[in-house]
Amino acid sequence: MNRRDSLKFLGIGTLAAASLVEACKPKNEKLAEDTTNKAAGADEAGRLPNEIARDKKLNEAKFFNEHEMATITILADIIIPKDARSGSASDAKVPDFIEFIVKDMPENQTPMRGGLRWLDLQCLNRYSKTFAEAASAQQLEIVTAIAYPKKAKPEMQQGVSFFNLMRDLTATGFYTSKIGIEDLGYVGNSPNKWTGVPADVLKQYGMEDV
Repeated sequence: MNRRDSLKFLGIGTLAAASLVEACKPKNEKLAEDTTNKAAGADEAGRLPNEIARDKKLNEAKFFNEHEMATITILADIIIPKDARSGSASDAKVPDFIEFIVKDMPENQTPMRGGLRWLDLQCLNRYSKTFAEAASAQQLEIVTAIAYPKKAKPEMQQGVSFFNLMRDLTATGFYTSKIGIEDLGYVGNSPNKWTGVPADVLKQYGMEDV
């Protein structure tokens, strides 16, 4: 299954759209920055000192523990796996992006942490293992149970809400990274060379000899 099939399989397009739009709003411009560049101290031109200081403080803080980050990494790579075209979500540093976002937007902290604990509890009840410790087939089984909101059982609604958030954050993190932008084939504005009015247009208006 290639990446685009995986995205269709998980229904990511519609659910991620809201996060991608939100990432483009002025109040959340930092969401569109490459998390890797943030951590590496990228060019800060045009940013206010208090913005730079705030991001530095957020990057130095830690919210998720090692187990939670391992779980987030597995989930992110299930949502956007590596394929022949480009890297996976973890290759694009999506887990680091999510870590930054929950610190930058604290309202996501309880839903994310609660969702991760819910996921582990479900896996412990089913497989006697946490999600990160479960086999790949078992991980996919639990993801399938929460990836389709309209098909999910009532008792899985907390997991559905968590997975929707996780999927949106993963898509936003991936498609605002260098790897994700290249995967889309987006090149932005690029210079071209003016070679004059095309010959067929000049002929159409009888101006080919002018």
